[in-house]
Amino acid sequence: MNARKAKHGGLLTFVFTLISLVYVFPIVLVVINSFKKKAYISRKPFAIPTDKMYVGLENYVNGIKKTGFVDAFWTSLFITVLSVAIIILCTSMCAWYISRVKNKFTTGLYFLCLFSMIVPFQMVMFTLSKLADMLHLGNPLGIVVVYLGFGAGLSVFMFCGFVKSIPLEIEEAAMIDGCTPIQTFFRIVMPILKPTCITVAILQAMWIWNDYLLPYLVLDMTKYKTIPIAVQYLRGGYGSIDMGAMMGVLVLAIIPIIIFYLVCQKYIIEGVVAGAVKG
Repeated sequence: MNARKAKHGGLLTFVFTLISLVYVFPIVLVVINSFKKKAYISRKPFAIPTDKMYVGLENYVNGIKKTGFVDAFWTSLFITVLSVAIIILCTSMCAWYISRVKNKFTTGLYFLCLFSMIVPFQMVMFTLSKLADMLHLGNPLGIVVVYLGFGAGLSVFMFCGFVKSIPLEIEEAAMIDGCTPIQTFFRIVMPILKPTCITVAILQAMWIWNDYLLPYLVLDMTKYKTIPIAVQYLRGGYGSIDMGAMMGVLVLAIIPIIIFYLVCQKYIIEGVVAGAVKG
């Protein structure tokens, strides 16, 4: 019986390893082609860059100059970090309130958050862009408010599941010792929510960092550009694209989010499982 389990486990490991390689291969292909001359990227996309094909860091330098990558990087970083921080703070407090206060208002608020998860963005994008323009949200601070609205549904759902697994007696003991509700949340509940906070941070950061459509609709393009928008500026007239520079910029764009994911990934399974608890 044990031999059968081991054999079955080895087969699954092999299958999932192949699937992982399929997902990783496009990233490897982008890295390889970022060191090639433009002519060889289309002719020999799978070849290792050697001799005449190899151009060193030329594609990276051209990409940074043509796209204004440095400014776009800082804009993307500011929007991503601030958005994720506000999403975690606001949705965790909202989820705690929903889980601990049982009435029609909190029930309606919870289902409203769930409903926001299933509404396609295409249904609201034109209304959203018009409203954002009326409220003057076409700047890095303004778009954070928009991201809070779109990121609240999933985050509240995950935090609610985790909060329901926290024994109520811990919070009651803190209040008996003199803690106010705000102190109880930040000193008792928030530290316990750490795995879910990191999971939410990873999911939201990957979405916001790579998002193209929402910044394109909301931000003032004459002043602010995120990295996905800056990459689009490498497209020339009549569909011409500087593939070398684009490959270099894409590598630079994915490095920060990959590093962030690798640093935090050990918490993601724990947070997802905890957030799936039903109360």
